[in-house]
Amino acid sequence: MRSHNAALLLRGCFWPSYGYRRLSSLPSNPLIDDHANDIVLVEAKASSRTAILNRPTSLNALNISMVSRLHKLYKSWEDNPDIGFVASKGRGRAFCAGGDIVSLYNLIQKGNLDECKEFFSKAYGFIYFLGTYLKPHVAILNGITMGGGAGISIPGTFQLATDRTIFSTPETLIGFHPDAGASFYLSHLPGYLGDYLALTGEKLTGAEVASCGLATHYSLFTKLPLIEEQLGNLVTDCPSILESFLENHRDPVHLDQTSVIHRIETVDRCFSHDTVEEIIDSLKKEAAKTNDAWYVSTLNKLKETAPLSLKVSLRSIREGRFQTLDQCLIREYRMSIQGITGQISRDFCEGVRAKLIDKDFAPKWDPPSLEHVSQDMVDQYFSPISALEPELELPTEQREAFL
Repeated sequence: MRSHNAALLLRGCFWPSYGYRRLSSLPSNPLIDDHANDIVLVEAKASSRTAILNRPTSLNALNISMVSRLHKLYKSWEDNPDIGFVASKGRGRAFCAGGDIVSLYNLIQKGNLDECKEFFSKAYGFIYFLGTYLKPHVAILNGITMGGGAGISIPGTFQLATDRTIFSTPETLIGFHPDAGASFYLSHLPGYLGDYLALTGEKLTGAEVASCGLATHYSLFTKLPLIEEQLGNLVTDCPSILESFLENHRDPVHLDQTSVIHRIETVDRCFSHDTVEEIIDSLKKEAAKTNDAWYVSTLNKLKETAPLSLKVSLRSIREGRFQTLDQCLIREYRMSIQGITGQISRDFCEGVRAKLIDKDFAPKWDPPSLEHVSQDMVDQYFSPISALEPELELPTEQREAFL
């Protein structure tokens, strides 16, 4: 999973809570912010630049303006020989809670699918840009880091988790699928941990994130001011120097006894099966043989999710094991557009409605159960959107993917 880091070392000397604004404050296109320069602030120090995600009341949820500004800034920094490395962090209690899905929901309700497609195209394009970035990158994952928030950090060189980090990919809980590169990085976690996280939407702590490899380093939140100050004083473009710096500030990882990281063998035994039905059947059999509450809890989480999302997400993660980052992003874009158009199912809008709009927490999934999910429905998620619909275009010939 860290082949990107290795490449840089060779080249150099080296949901869940989703944030959203009140609808009354939304502009005509809620995915575009009129104050684009304010939603990503820039901190310039020595030979580094830090991008600060600045929508704290929205848990720094991503919109078109944010990803466009990030892409523009990162491109200018990559081209600037005076800048050695780049960092990113979020204001408030989140690094980034993912995409602004309530704004997406409102656009879909109005029939403005073109703006939705533009969001996914720009977001995935930036994720690929980060995954091929030519300078070392340090993402400080302090606080909530979900969905797209992981997408704009994990493809970079280093990720610093803290004891306040909360990670998850909760898309199945809203009738969607883990996207923004999730089918790549989740599929490369130890054993079948990524399959478990993708299907259940379960949260991980910062210690767990560092232990399983989603983050390269772990430090206590109380040390962040000192780390950020000293990081900003570094004058280097050398990944190995940055790695040594982060290593020097590393804190011991202490996992709770109930952590899923201690259950990797159990996760593998239950989630290595070929179908969602087999996974659930395995969990039920294990639950019947033991008093372990983990099995019951996991089954209950799966009951909350959209049946179609479970099958689509499992296939996505399994395909991601054999694909590069760019291939995963291109496939995920196709899946995301299928998900928002409502031609197969309107589960995404129903999930957002139930979880975030009406908050009745009683989504009516369509199909309502696994046995009603046909193979044709799953296959359609992975098929071209239409003969006239363009696929996601990534500059793979100009920017070679490390991952």
